[in-house]
Amino acid sequence: MDNSKSDPEPNAVLVDKSPDGITTITLNRPQKRNAVNGATAKKLTQAFLAFESDPAQKVCVFHGANGTFCAGYDLQELDRSSTDGPRTEDSITYHGPVHGRNIGPMGPSRMQIRKPVISAVSGYAVAGGLELSLIGDMRVVEEDAVFGVFCRRWGVPLIDGGTVRLQAVVGLGRALDMILTGRPVGAQEALSFGLANRVVPKGKALEEAQGIARQLLAFPQGCMNLDRNSCYNAAYDAVSFEGALAFEYDQGVQVLGSESKNGAARFAGGDGRHGEFGLGKAKL
Repeated sequence: MDNSKSDPEPNAVLVDKSPDGITTITLNRPQKRNAVNGATAKKLTQAFLAFESDPAQKVCVFHGANGTFCAGYDLQELDRSSTDGPRTEDSITYHGPVHGRNIGPMGPSRMQIRKPVISAVSGYAVAGGLELSLIGDMRVVEEDAVFGVFCRRWGVPLIDGGTVRLQAVVGLGRALDMILTGRPVGAQEALSFGLANRVVPKGKALEEAQGIARQLLAFPQGCMNLDRNSCYNAAYDAVSFEGALAFEYDQGVQVLGSESKNGAARFAGGDGRHGEFGLGKAKL
């Protein structure tokens, strides 16, 4: 991005695309512990939309630079935006009602990203930062990381999907514990909740998340993404057990004649016996 007077933080969101199909999206506001303002929310949304629309990019890794995932919304910016004065790009906040996948206060929080996302969490993922981490299908968490609804102290509500996604991931009782008390939840407790999927040493979350992303690249993509869609439909959209099963079937049969047939032929030829995945070597 070109540094100019019109954009005082051109590197607030960094995007790297690997040749093999992994997009890494990085929050990079070290002076704010990666807290998100209006301009950053817009950049973050644009980064995820670009990932979705690029057929060469298959998996996204989402993390925060400088040892912190995200400290939430930039409350100083919110305070300034509520006072009289000239409006700048930084002071624009996206607090309008939900209309489909429109931009939210934290950016892409109203989107169900259409391809796999792995959140690599270091340091703090609190308030709106917790909500952003939940955009990921899974969370790789460093051993000293902390989750929490820290905005409880300031009367700032969860309006970026926290009350929706958190209970779907950890269950209503545990979600309400976190939401009502606002207390910090460390990595090991998050693992026991199912909020964290992996706990790794400090400084290793990004590396581990990228390793998982490479594993996902080795699988037949159509089948994997259809199964992913069915999970989210069952969690959020299905109105009955039968409806969820019907959606799963209708999705799954789309690949039976292509990827499934090829996979069965590979298995019959000797691949994958005794539970061997052969990750990184799969013949797709």
